[in-house]
Amino acid sequence: MSAFLSDPEFWVAVGTAIFLAFIFYKRVPQSSANTLDRRAAAIAHEIEEARRLRSEAEALFAQYRQKQAAAESEAQGILAEARAEAERFAAEARAAASAQIARRARQAEDKIAQAEAHALADIRAVAANTAVAAAERLITHKLDENRAAELVKKSIAEIQGRLQ
Repeated sequence: MSAFLSDPEFWVAVGTAIFLAFIFYKRVPQSSANTLDRRAAAIAHEIEEARRLRSEAEALFAQYRQKQAAAESEAQGILAEARAEAERFAAEARAAASAQIARRARQAEDKIAQAEAHALADIRAVAANTAVAAAERLITHKLDENRAAELVKKSIAEIQGRLQ
């Protein structure tokens, strides 16, 4: 047996057996399995949490896309309304300007007509005054007393004829 005890392979086998016995005594495989199971469960939980978070993020992303689409649609509506309102204001401004131009043109025409009427009245007054002055000069130069008396009688006769 001493040859057996001096064999190094024997001692390696004994050491390995003791090591394995110690490992099984301390329940290292079961502990390792439990640790691995806990680690696998934790990883599975983390994967499930990541999936849940991803689905929540996708849902939130979809909501934001919908909100963005709604906001863009609303912005387009506001823009279209603003354009329509600007066109309406421009049309109203053009109409108001046209009305004001027409009103000022009528006022200018009225002023021109009044100025023409006033000028014609002034011309008639000047012409009448000139005619009266000319007639007065003619009458004073060419009319003697006999002729004046005859004209007065004739005018009185005409007036009486017209009154009847």
